[in-house]
Amino acid sequence: MTDTEFQQLRTVADYQFGAGAGTALFPPGDCDGLTVRRSTGGRPRQILADGQRLVSYRTDGRFTLGVAGGQRLQSLDAPANRVVVADESEPFVRDRKNVFAKFVRESDPGLRSRDEVLVVHERGDLLAVGRAELPAVGMADFDSGVAVKVREGVPADE
Repeated sequence: MTDTEFQQLRTVADYQFGAGAGTALFPPGDCDGLTVRRSTGGRPRQILADGQRLVSYRTDGRFTLGVAGGQRLQSLDAPANRVVVADESEPFVRDRKNVFAKFVRESDPGLRSRDEVLVVHERGDLLAVGRAELPAVGMADFDSGVAVKVREGVPADE
């Protein structure tokens, strides 16, 4: 993959996740260590590091996060792209169960529904990555309903 293509991926990440996300996901010196799986048309579909999926590139031009990508995005200042839960949710979220609004302790105030998010424990551990089903204000106000549809959980032993 050329430097120009990686710069384009960084730009998409900065737009989607906020300033600095492109560099966090795709560090400048790390481009050679990344594997790119392409569609039959040549468009990047998945970007992997050490065999683990960082992101998938959707046809609408946005990314879906993998756990490895979520771990890299944790370097951004909290609460960016985060939904915080406590002990009662931890085992379920790690097991890829959805996060319900009543268990959300706090979230990035800028979250909108359909945004890619990191689900983290109050102590800061990454538990899962997924898609917000509610905006941040809905997560705070609602006592029922799915707040985050979990795509991939982080096993407890990692």
